[in-house]
Amino acid sequence: MDVISENHQSESRLPTKMLSSQTKQAQEIIYQFLLELVRTKKTTDVLLEFKYLFIDYECYTYNVEAFQALSAIISANNEQEFHYTLKRSCYIIVNNLETARKYHFIQELIELFSDSKLRRRALSQTLIRYKTWVANFIDSPSYQELKLFTNRYDGSGKEHWSNRYASYLLVSQYVNTNNPLEQREVARRRSQKLKDNFKLNLAMYTAHAKSNAPQQQLPPNPTDFGDEVLRFIKMIVAKQAPFSYANVAHIFIEQTRDLNYRCFKHSLQKYLICSVSNKDLVRTFKKNLSHKLDRLYEKYHDQQLDKSLLLRTCNRVIDYLTTEDKSKPSGLFILLMSQGHALTLVIILLKIILICPNTRVHLETCIAKLIQYYRQFPSDQCQWAINFFEVFHITLAIHADNVKYNLINMDKQKTDDSSAMSLDSYRVFSQLL
Repeated sequence: MDVISENHQSESRLPTKMLSSQTKQAQEIIYQFLLELVRTKKTTDVLLEFKYLFIDYECYTYNVEAFQALSAIISANNEQEFHYTLKRSCYIIVNNLETARKYHFIQELIELFSDSKLRRRALSQTLIRYKTWVANFIDSPSYQELKLFTNRYDGSGKEHWSNRYASYLLVSQYVNTNNPLEQREVARRRSQKLKDNFKLNLAMYTAHAKSNAPQQQLPPNPTDFGDEVLRFIKMIVAKQAPFSYANVAHIFIEQTRDLNYRCFKHSLQKYLICSVSNKDLVRTFKKNLSHKLDRLYEKYHDQQLDKSLLLRTCNRVIDYLTTEDKSKPSGLFILLMSQGHALTLVIILLKIILICPNTRVHLETCIAKLIQYYRQFPSDQCQWAINFFEVFHITLAIHADNVKYNLINMDKQKTDDSSAMSLDSYRVFSQLL
C-alpha cells in the first residue's frame, strides 16, 4: 500500500471552500465541457475544441458556456485559479489519452502552446491579461510537469539526462494533493509503467547479454552504464550472500518488535550499517546521524514502537540521507557522495524500505526532489549525482518483488570460498516471478 509522504505539497492554492461560488461554478462548467468532449468526440476534435477555448480564446455556438465560464475566471482577476483551471483541463485530456494509449496526441496537446497566436499583440485588457497568464503557465513548473508525459524515455533523441528518471519525477506529481486528481492518476499509472518497463528490459538484457546471438538480435542495454552494468549487477547480487537484505530486514523486525522507541533507534543505526565494511564510512555515518536520531521524537522514548512511529522514523531518516528541506541535497548526502559512497547509500536506503515498505513512496519523492535540484546542471557538471541516480534505479529494479537475480558459477572448478569468488567466472540470470 502506498502512503502519501509528509510535506509533499509544492504549489498551494486557496481551499475550495474559500473560492467564490462564481469561480467554482465557472471551473465546473469548463471541466464538464471537456469531459463531455472526451466521451463523445474524436481525439482530433477534442484537441481542436481545446485550442478554440484556451489557445485562440474564441467563442462560437458549441463552446459558448465554457467560453463564458473562462471569461468569468479571467474577469475575477485570480491568476492562481486560472492557472489551476488550465492545468486540470490539460490533465482531463491527458488522462483520457493515456488510458486509451493515444500517446502521440499528448505531444500534439503540448504543441498547441507553441501557437504563434499566443504571442500576437493584444489590445483589450482582457486579452492582455489572458495572454500574460498563459505565458506564465508555459514558464511554470506545471508546464514542465506536463511535458514529462511526452518524452519517450527510451534513450533515443537528445533528451535531458533527468528524463531517464521520469518514473520518480512522476511520483512527486501523484503524491502532491494540490495537483488535480486527473494529474495524480495519470502520473501514478505512467510512473508504474516506466518502472515495470525498466525492470523487464533490465532482466531481458542480463539474460541475453552473454549469449552467442548476433549483436543486433540482443535486447538493448536499458541503463546508462554501458556493458560494465553486468559487473555492477553481479556485485549487487553477490552482496546478498550469505543472507539477503530481505532476510536481514525480517530478522531485524522480529528482534525489535518489543523494544521501546529509544532502544529501537539505537538498533536501527546498527542495522543500517551492519553490512558496511569501510570503518571510516561507519564513523562518518554514526557521527552525522546519531545526534539527529537521538533527538527524534524524544517524547516517545519510553513507548513501544508501532507502525505509525516506524513509518515516521523511516521517513525522517530518508530525509537526513537525501534532502531535509525538500529542495536541496542534505549535508549527509553531499558528504557521502563526495567520498564516493553512492552504492553504500543506496543499500542503506534499500534496507530502510525493506523494514518499512510504506516509506517507499516518500523515498522516491525525495529522490525526485534531488533530481529536480540537479537537473539545472548539464550532465558533465553533475556526473557523480547521475551515477547515484543510476545506481539507485538499477538496485531497486534488482530488488523488486517480481524479479529474482541469481549468480551461477560457469567455471567447472567451483569454489565454496566466497572470498575467492571471481565475478568474471559467474553469469547473472534473471527470472520474472
